Amino acid sequence: MTAVAEIMDYEEVLERFDPVLGLEVHVELSTATKMFCGCANAFGAEPNTQVCPVCLGLPGALPVVNGKAVESAIRIGLALNCQVAEWCRFARKNYFYPDMPKNFQTSQYDEPIVFDGHLDVALDDGETFRVEIERAHMEEDTGKSLHVGGATGRIHGAEHSLLDYNRAGVPLIEIVTKPITGAGERAPEVARAYVAALRDLLRSLEVSDVRMDQGSLRCDANVSLMAKDAAEFGTRTETKNVNSLRSVERAVRYEMRRHAAVLVSGGEIKQETRHFDEASAATSAGRPKETSEDYRYFPEPDLVPIAPSREWVGELSQTLPELPWERRKRIQQEWSLSDEELRDLVNAGALDLVASTVDAGAAPSEARSWWVAYLSQQANTRGVELGELPIQPAQVARVVELVTEGKLTHKLARQVVDGVLDGQGEPDEVVAAQGLEVVSDDSELQAAVDEALAAQPDVVEKIRGGKVQAAGAVVGAVMKATGGKADAKRVRELILAACGQ
Repeated sequence: MTAVAEIMDYEEVLERFDPVLGLEVHVELSTATKMFCGCANAFGAEPNTQVCPVCLGLPGALPVVNGKAVESAIRIGLALNCQVAEWCRFARKNYFYPDMPKNFQTSQYDEPIVFDGHLDVALDDGETFRVEIERAHMEEDTGKSLHVGGATGRIHGAEHSLLDYNRAGVPLIEIVTKPITGAGERAPEVARAYVAALRDLLRSLEVSDVRMDQGSLRCDANVSLMAKDAAEFGTRTETKNVNSLRSVERAVRYEMRRHAAVLVSGGEIKQETRHFDEASAATSAGRPKETSEDYRYFPEPDLVPIAPSREWVGELSQTLPELPWERRKRIQQEWSLSDEELRDLVNAGALDLVASTVDAGAAPSEARSWWVAYLSQQANTRGVELGELPIQPAQVARVVELVTEGKLTHKLARQVVDGVLDGQGEPDEVVAAQGLEVVSDDSELQAAVDEALAAQPDVVEKIRGGKVQAAGAVVGAVMKATGGKADAKRVRELILAACGQ
C-alpha cells in the first residue's frame, strides 16, 4: 500500500494556491490490426502470440501505417473541433525500457495530425467548462510488464518480471489538453468530467471500446500549483495511467493537497511521474520526468509523411455521428426531461442504457424507472457499474412489455429481472421456469376470492354495507394466497361482485 504523505486541508490549499492541470489521455484504437504491422489488435490473447518482426523491432523489419488508424485520428480531431494538419509526419521517441522492444516509440512530436481544439464539459450541476485541446497525435502502445513478487506489484521489491509484447504496436491516439486554469476548487471535478466526456465522445465515434479497466483508455494527470501572486506555473507532477473516472478526481485532489503541504513547508516539488494507489487514494513517486530533449526526437526515416487531402477530411466530417451532447439535448426534448432529470441520468451512467431500452420498445418513464431505481440498487449491491450488470436493455424492455400486457405484476417483474441477473436466461424463460405469470383466469381467481371472503365475514359485511375500501384486505389475502401472481384489478372486481357491489 502506498504511504500517505503529509497533505494540506483542501480548503487551505484553495486559499493559498491556484491549481493548474494538464490531462493526457491515451486511447487504444479498435482497429483490426496494429499501428504499423498486420498483427491482430485484440485484448486478452495468450502472451506474446500477437507479435511479428515489425512490432518486435527486429533488424530489417519495415513499418507500414495503418490507414484506418489515420482515419480514426482525423475523426477524433474533427469531433474535438481541432484543425487537421495538411502535412504531418512520425518521429522516433527514444527511451530504453523492457516493455518497448525497439527501444524507441514511433510517435508524433512537433507535427501532430490534429491540433487547437476544445471540448465543452458539463459539470455535475450543469455548468459548462471549456477545456482547450493542444493536440491529438498518433503513436503506438508499449508492451506490458508484470512484476512478480513483492507487495506492491511494481518493479521495486519484485522477484522477477514477465514481459508480454502483444500490446506493443497497438494504435494509440494521445489527446493532450492545454494548461487548464480557472477551475479553482472544482479542478478535480473538471478533470473527471473531462475524461468522462471524452470517453463518451470516443464511444460514439466507435473508434475505441474505451475500457478503462482494460487499459484502452488511460489518463495521465499533470498537476501544479501557483501561489496567488505568482505569474508563472509551478513545477508539475504527472500521475501516470489512472484507470477510472473516480481515480482521476481523487488523484488530482490528492496531488493538490500534497503539493501545497510541500510548498508551505519550504520544500520543492520534484518534476516526476507518480503512481496512484486505489486502496490509499494516495500517489507515490515514480521516476524523474524527462523533458522533450531527453527523448531525442527525430523524424522517423522508415515512414513517409501523411498529407490528408481536404476532400478526404471533408468526407470524414460527414461520417461523424450525432455527438453525445447533441443526442442528450434531443433526448431531453423528446422525453420532456428537466435539466435535473437529465443530469441525474448522465451522472448515474444510465442515459445510454435507458435510451437503448426505449429503442427496444419500452416507454421512457418505465425504462428510466427500472435503470435509475431498481437496477441501480442491484449494481450497488453487486459492487459494479450499472452498465456491467448482466442484463441487456432489450431484456429490460421485454420485462416492461410483460407488465404492460398484464402478464406480470411489478413485484413479479422484479423477480424476473433478478432471474436474468442470476443467469437464468431470457425474461420469458425465467417466467416459465419459475411459474411467475399473473393468474388471470376467472375460475382460479374466483376460488381464491371465495376462500378469502369466507375467512373474513366481517369484512364482507362492511363491503355489503357500502364500505368498498374494505375490499383491500380481501385483495391482500388473495394476493398472498396466489404468491402475488393474481391480477389485483380483476380480483377487486370479483370481490365487489360477490358482495353485491
